[in-house]
Amino acid sequence: MRIFLIGFMGAGKSYLGKQWADDNGMSFYDLDTLIETEERKSIEKIFTENSESYFRELEAAVLRNTEQFNNAIIACGGGTACFFDNMDWMNRNGVTVFLNETIDNIFHHLINDNTHRPLLVSKSSIDLKYFITEKLNERMLFYNQCKIIVPSGQLNRNGFKNITQNL
Repeated sequence: MRIFLIGFMGAGKSYLGKQWADDNGMSFYDLDTLIETEERKSIEKIFTENSESYFRELEAAVLRNTEQFNNAIIACGGGTACFFDNMDWMNRNGVTVFLNETIDNIFHHLINDNTHRPLLVSKSSIDLKYFITEKLNERMLFYNQCKIIVPSGQLNRNGFKNITQNL
């Protein structure tokens, strides 16, 4: 079984995904880390030295390589679901879980953690809130295609325990 965690940056995909994997004896993979390992450079450098388009193509290729993982939780980047039919591919090759965090909670997670996120560099707090709102609205079409949607109040170990029991 492969579980793909989907959601906006700062929703807790990596943090909660690690907990969920540990609690259930599963492997955990972060798609951004897999990309950095393959390219031998940070996501920031990929964006800066190449482009977002290059990154999105690479992201789709690395995502498809996760087909080899079994009994794994894979935290995807915030935009992964929105490009190259990635959402359809994930739904065919695993269970997709949307971590539906609120705009305010995402903002609070990102306000002090935006220096290593290429799409957020040098945004003021007002610009950051606007960016989150706009991008989240754009991406909801893709996020809502997930097989399981976890509301903000259930983004914790108990919420994932309930999901695991129903898989």
